[in-house]
Amino acid sequence: MIAELQCVVLDCPDPTALAEFYRTVLGGTVNQPDPRWSTDAEWTTLHTPTGQVLAFQRALDHVPPRWQDPTSPQQFHLDLQVPDLHAPREQLLAAGAVLLDEHTGGTSWHVYADPAGHPFCLVRH
Repeated sequence: MIAELQCVVLDCPDPTALAEFYRTVLGGTVNQPDPRWSTDAEWTTLHTPTGQVLAFQRALDHVPPRWQDPTSPQQFHLDLQVPDLHAPREQLLAAGAVLLDEHTGGTSWHVYADPAGHPFCLVRH
C-alpha cells in the first residue's frame, strides 16, 4: 500500500451549504474538530457515521457538470447505498437535489445532482 484515502474533496461555490446537504443525506457532523485540517469559509468537512470524510472546497468559478453531456463530463460521482430507491426521493428533492435519471426496468440505481451540480447515484443494496 502506498497511501491511505484521507477524504474525498468536492469543489463547489458554497462549501458549508453543500456539507449540510450531504449531512442531510448521509448523517454525520459538519466541521467536526480534526487535527488533519482546519475548516473555514473555504474548506468544510463532513465526518459521516461510517467514518468516511467528505470535504468541500470553495471554487469561485465552479461550473457544474452537465449530466450525459460529453463536453462537460461528470469527472466522478458518489454511489450511495439505500434499501429502497424511491423512499428518499422527496427528502432529497426538498434538500436541494435534482433527479437526473431514473433507470427503470429492473435496474438498481437513480441518478441525482447535489445543489452544486455533482452527480451521485442512489444504489439499491
